[in-house]
Amino acid sequence: MSDDDKLFAEEMAGVKPLQKPARVALKKAAVDAPSFAARREAAQAKPGVKNFLADNDVPLLDPYYMVDFRREGVQHGVYRKLKQARYEAEARLDLHKMSVARARQQVFEFIRDAMSMDLRSLIIVHGRGNHSGVALLKSHVAHWLPQINDVQAFCSAQPQHGGAGAVYVLLRKSERKKQENRDRLTRGRSV
Repeated sequence: MSDDDKLFAEEMAGVKPLQKPARVALKKAAVDAPSFAARREAAQAKPGVKNFLADNDVPLLDPYYMVDFRREGVQHGVYRKLKQARYEAEARLDLHKMSVARARQQVFEFIRDAMSMDLRSLIIVHGRGNHSGVALLKSHVAHWLPQINDVQAFCSAQPQHGGAGAVYVLLRKSERKKQENRDRLTRGRSV
């Protein structure tokens, strides 16, 4: 026996092994799934903000369909830069493996939070949905985004960012950012 082993044995002389706690198997009461989910969603929702995104009558899209949307007034050059990924994504939301109800809440909160932080360029990864032959989340995201007034444009991402499984989103510029641009552009000009 080496010196290390002897030293270890001396140090552990009075130590007793930990006892495993007794475990009791609990039976969970049956819970009505829809009412439980509704209560959980209501508890997680922020007070005073109602999610208005409709999830009925959603046209189902092919997994490889390239989505795009541009509001009236968005310049062609701005939209072209969005499609070319020339705006760096300031935030990212990944919806993989989420239910439609959970994705709906996440998209709503993501856009709302991005607007409150004065972000303009986002990416939402929804996946293609190849396994079922229908792009369920993609279809819903493409249906929800035009419903949000702060969304100025969106389009399918470039292949390096997810291709048909993701969208770039361009948000409306906040009043604070507009004022910053005005101030920056008027500096140095004589009146």
